[in-house]
Amino acid sequence: MSHVPHPRPCGDFRTSYSDDTSLFRTRFEGWSIYAGIAALLVAPLFLNDYYISQMLMIGIFAIAALGLNVLVGFTGQISLGHSAFFGFGAFASAWINNTTGLPVFICIPLAGILTTAVGMIFGIPAARLKGLYLAIATLASQFILQDFFARADWFSGGSSGSLAETVNFLGIELDTDQKYFYLVLFWVIVSFLAVSNLRRSRDGRALVAVRDHYLSAEIMGINLTRYRILSFGVSSFFAGLGGALYGHYLGYVSVEGFTILLSIQFLAMIIIGGLGSVTGSLLGTIFIMLLPQFMEEAASAMAVVFPAMEQGKAYIKEMSVGAVIILFLIFEPEGLIHRWRMIRASWKLYPFSH
Repeated sequence: MSHVPHPRPCGDFRTSYSDDTSLFRTRFEGWSIYAGIAALLVAPLFLNDYYISQMLMIGIFAIAALGLNVLVGFTGQISLGHSAFFGFGAFASAWINNTTGLPVFICIPLAGILTTAVGMIFGIPAARLKGLYLAIATLASQFILQDFFARADWFSGGSSGSLAETVNFLGIELDTDQKYFYLVLFWVIVSFLAVSNLRRSRDGRALVAVRDHYLSAEIMGINLTRYRILSFGVSSFFAGLGGALYGHYLGYVSVEGFTILLSIQFLAMIIIGGLGSVTGSLLGTIFIMLLPQFMEEAASAMAVVFPAMEQGKAYIKEMSVGAVIILFLIFEPEGLIHRWRMIRASWKLYPFSH
């Protein structure tokens, strides 16, 4: 019988601090990620525009969901206004480009930095709150920024919206999905690598300590207010970065696109993917972005038997997100990443039960 090597054989323990804090658990995991990135690099050469556009949207929203997971999953805070910071990044990048003339490629990270400053301003009072009061405070930030977008003609164009220029990188106009895909992929890799390293750092461990038991963290010398504000800033940066990429991809930014419903979708992404998990942010984003399309196809198939469902497809798509959140909270509260870890563990230990 041929022996099938496992990614991490039974009895392979980490025996040093460097092994315990390594970015990849095993060499197999590292090479798998490198192979996945290589496959994504050549994907635009083989996939059509529809699939590329779907991957673009998944990448953009995954960056923003990753930021929310730093706040909710790492630090144990809550935010119901994430889409407002997402929108602020979109407007900020267009505004910086229009007022300063800086290249859009540079305006995108600058918009993330500007959104960080705004997020930390809202984080100062929110850092001293928790539970329901924190949720209400972040909900207030959603409506405050939405009202700001609608009234600040100099910044967002008001109710008319704002045009976002096409990205130009070293003289190359990224005016097609295939070209823009590489810019989004670059920022996805940078963002996920940065958060993965943040979690292994001293500050990352402090954020998790604040989440797990804030009283014990304070006794150990961790400044709770400082790290809560820091988590708001980090979360806002990735929201702004994703929003800037989103705005320049669409070419036009309007206040109607950043409502409370989008904030709920961001929460659904990290809940379904797995709170506190970097990989879970990506899995949850993929699930939520593809769910409405799957439900539409399912409703169309069922309409053959029940013709009345054809008229209710739009409602089914909207209801599916809420239903899935409830089902995951009941049956899989730790998200898709937990299920994947269990599958991986069973594969590693098969055929033994231990």
